[in-house]
Amino acid sequence: MKKFAALLLISTVALLGACGKKESAPAAATEPAAASKIIVGLDDNFPPMGFRDSNNELVGFDIDMAKEASRRLGMTVEFKPIDWSAKEAELNGKRVDVLWNGLTITEERKQNISFTAPYMTNHQIVIVGTNSPVKTKADLAGRIVGAQDGSSAVDAIKKEAQIAASLKELKTFGDNVTALMDLSAGRLDAIVVDEVVGRYLISKRAGEYRVLDENFGTEDYGVGVRKDDGELLGKLDKTLASMKEDGTAARIATQWFGADITK
Repeated sequence: MKKFAALLLISTVALLGACGKKESAPAAATEPAAASKIIVGLDDNFPPMGFRDSNNELVGFDIDMAKEASRRLGMTVEFKPIDWSAKEAELNGKRVDVLWNGLTITEERKQNISFTAPYMTNHQIVIVGTNSPVKTKADLAGRIVGAQDGSSAVDAIKKEAQIAASLKELKTFGDNVTALMDLSAGRLDAIVVDEVVGRYLISKRAGEYRVLDENFGTEDYGVGVRKDDGELLGKLDKTLASMKEDGTAARIATQWFGADITK
């Protein structure tokens, strides 16, 4: 009887042990989660494209465009102010996902980053004081001209080698607002700046400045994306096209410029 009881106990324990063992279900294959946020790198002192208002909130034409595009893509958007002179390093170092702040499409930049289709055309204008004797680009000879460091204005001036060589100095600044202040203070004779930015800035101080009839060329704005991020580039191109087709881009432009100046 004791022997039978022992055998029964052993059998019961073995059965319970077998029941307690559960086969591990094979791990389900998982796919990488789609990005849910896009980080926009910008110069936050570049009105009216992207700047801080009196409440220190980021506002501007490109801010509104990026918000709407991100909404359509089902992504949240984060705006990250960066050193604009190091913008390509910020993008390729993956600290931001796109550069979206009045970024001029140039052949040199195309070597390092990709661009969406152009969404706006711009000129590099020359601003001087109202009473300045400077009437043409040739009159800049022997004078001090300012431009934003790392901007296409610097490239545009240098492309016209004869004019560039004739300058007393090409002085660069961290932002256009500071350059304009130096122009007002007489430390500069002229500044070269994106037309959309320059005309917006001088409109706030009517009568103080004049824009030359001549400029340093025409250029296009686009959104900069890493070369290995073709999927995002394709989505942005499609979204920007839809915003143009349904009139959203025109509406945003009219709010900031008083007219549709999108391309």
